[in-house]
Amino acid sequence: MVAVIKTGNSVHNIFNYNENKVKEGIAECIGEGNYPLEASKLTGSMKLNRLLKQNELNENVKRNSVHISLNFDPSESALSSEKMLEIASQYMQKIGFGNQPYLIYRHYDAGHPHLHLVSIKVREDGTRIDMQNIGRNQSEAARKEIEKTFDLVQAQEKKSTAHELIKPVVLSKIKYGRTESKSAVQSVLDHVLTAYKYKSLSELNAVLGLYNVKADSGEENSRIFKTNGLVYRTLDENGKPVGVPLKSSGFYSKPTLKFLQIRFLQNVKTASQKKRIANAVDLILLGRSVSLSDLELKLKKEGINMVFRKSAQGQLYGITYVDHTSKCVFNGSDLGKPYSAKLIEQRCRLSFENEKKKAIQVLSDTSKSNKAVGREKNKENFFKDLQQDLKSLDFKSAVEKMIEVITAVENDAFYVPNQLKKASKKKRIRRRSNNF
Repeated sequence: MVAVIKTGNSVHNIFNYNENKVKEGIAECIGEGNYPLEASKLTGSMKLNRLLKQNELNENVKRNSVHISLNFDPSESALSSEKMLEIASQYMQKIGFGNQPYLIYRHYDAGHPHLHLVSIKVREDGTRIDMQNIGRNQSEAARKEIEKTFDLVQAQEKKSTAHELIKPVVLSKIKYGRTESKSAVQSVLDHVLTAYKYKSLSELNAVLGLYNVKADSGEENSRIFKTNGLVYRTLDENGKPVGVPLKSSGFYSKPTLKFLQIRFLQNVKTASQKKRIANAVDLILLGRSVSLSDLELKLKKEGINMVFRKSAQGQLYGITYVDHTSKCVFNGSDLGKPYSAKLIEQRCRLSFENEKKKAIQVLSDTSKSNKAVGREKNKENFFKDLQQDLKSLDFKSAVEKMIEVITAVENDAFYVPNQLKKASKKKRIRRRSNNF
């Protein structure tokens, strides 16, 4: 686990950052600390005002907001939200924020599971929490204790061990212009190239694209393609290349095309790894209405990213699945026809249509049931009124009520008098024979 602590002078900024992620569907507020209600019952204004009101107790504290991210190894993508809540609660207690109001957000916008914690530095009595060296002292001690308690992958220390450890660089999407491009791309390549199993450049780019990076061997007739060259590009939020291409030979690890071609041959993917993704898809689509975007979000919570390939006109023609638990990359067709782009779209539409038919049937049954109940209720009321009239010797009213019931039609909308009903086929034949 890696903890990153930042302070700022605007609670609004860090609150809106996390809430906007929730609105985009790539995060959720899974818990809170020291709020009067559970997170699921809190409105946006209730969440924010609790923090702002306590900060007003000491307006001399200028950098009063605290934004902490707890980052876990990609292999721990199966961590439940309940377990993450326990980890967050213990961490805040151990660094001295256990009595502070705080919000817990789980994000799904990176290749590794992580939490964001939003809190403030002003205590209930108006005093300020001293955060000098909190990362080196309290946070580091808390991290080590929590890793042992919850059996988490340990963050890398000065000496490497035989275990696979998290690097102290927290991977997330590269934002062009905000970070030094080459070092950011190098961090992504260090993590992805040797950890994931991919068999082609397109499969590799499915993983790199999650971090806004692309490996580019050029167009077929370009000079870079003819010389077996390779460059790495930074992508914007729309997946379009921005900035200057970076030559693969310019990185210290030399992630050239030749290096990748060797990796293509070395990477071995097993049937059980395929089955994990296929089972996850089948389980989500089983007996429920799921749109393509719902399927994408639910798989992301299972540690599996769906990477869509679309034409210039926006038509979906391919899906690649990136499993961060097994570190495997599969095209939909590799898993089998039911997991290809065309059939996944059909299965999502079919699940929706089936659910719609069920809803219509339930409404129809409910309507029939309500009509039957209504008829029974009317009969009950009629006999009550009739008894009342007879008791009061109001025979005229009683007779009128009985005539009304006797002459009433059970269902006006579907009632047809016998004289107007079409005779059955047998009766028509009998009449015909009688006429001769």
